[in-house]
Amino acid sequence: MAYVALSEAEKTFILHGVEEDFRCDGRSRRDYRPMELETALVSNASGSARLRLANTDILVGIKTEIDVPDPLTPEFGKLEFFVDCSANATPEFEGRGGSDLAQELVLALENAYESPLAFDYRTLCLIPGQQCWKLYIDILILECGGNLHDAVSLAAKAALHNTKLPRVTASLLDAGVTDLIISDNPYDCTRLTIDTVPLLVTVCKIGDYCLVDPSAEEEVCSPVSIVVSVSMRNGEAFLSGSHMTGGGAMHRDTMRNCLDLGLSIGEQLNTLLAKMLKQEEERVGPKRPKTVGFLK
Repeated sequence: MAYVALSEAEKTFILHGVEEDFRCDGRSRRDYRPMELETALVSNASGSARLRLANTDILVGIKTEIDVPDPLTPEFGKLEFFVDCSANATPEFEGRGGSDLAQELVLALENAYESPLAFDYRTLCLIPGQQCWKLYIDILILECGGNLHDAVSLAAKAALHNTKLPRVTASLLDAGVTDLIISDNPYDCTRLTIDTVPLLVTVCKIGDYCLVDPSAEEEVCSPVSIVVSVSMRNGEAFLSGSHMTGGGAMHRDTMRNCLDLGLSIGEQLNTLLAKMLKQEEERVGPKRPKTVGFLK
């Protein structure tokens, strides 16, 4: 996170606002800041999305290539995350200043996507044991305004929804060799199913209370936070993982309350993101051009 210098009086003011369920920007402990989402921004990527969560700005691009499956999981495809913290986001990211934060975000995403129940890797398999799709998910942090875990996971899920995989057909050659033919028609493609793709929800503990979507100032006041990974299956939310950040400790009952809050908020975020993606597609309109004349 970006470091924000706060005096003891400012920290006390934030703490009292959390206790009264009236934060500095007028939100309650369960509210998120304003959110803006755009998709299909990067023309040379298979899928892309840009998310603005108040002062936090995230850009995600996805590139695809055909690779060989892992011998231990011959029916699974591959995902690879990369996070880059732009030096324009905060002066602390200059040089290698953001490498630790980038590695933390990559590990959080890898752990969240690790379970086959959270992401179906079989949809990326072309020929079991021989060929599969490998997705490179590149995440660029343009501006850091707090709550990076949630913003990064939302942008990554939106980019996966926007990703288009070219249609692939296989033909059997001599000596049992399989030849893959990739369609060069940009409209002859398949889309990924993102219903079970997890979202990360950061629950911060400030004083005796827990809150979601912390600002950069609230993160400074929080001694410990728990990041909850929430996935949807058959219309119900379930916990697919969690980890703690910060140097503080958390009581067992407080942790249980944080997990329940994260699960509830994660379900609402999934519903909200699905609605935003639908509105974005309706705004952009149909992608396939209407054929006329002898092209029909």
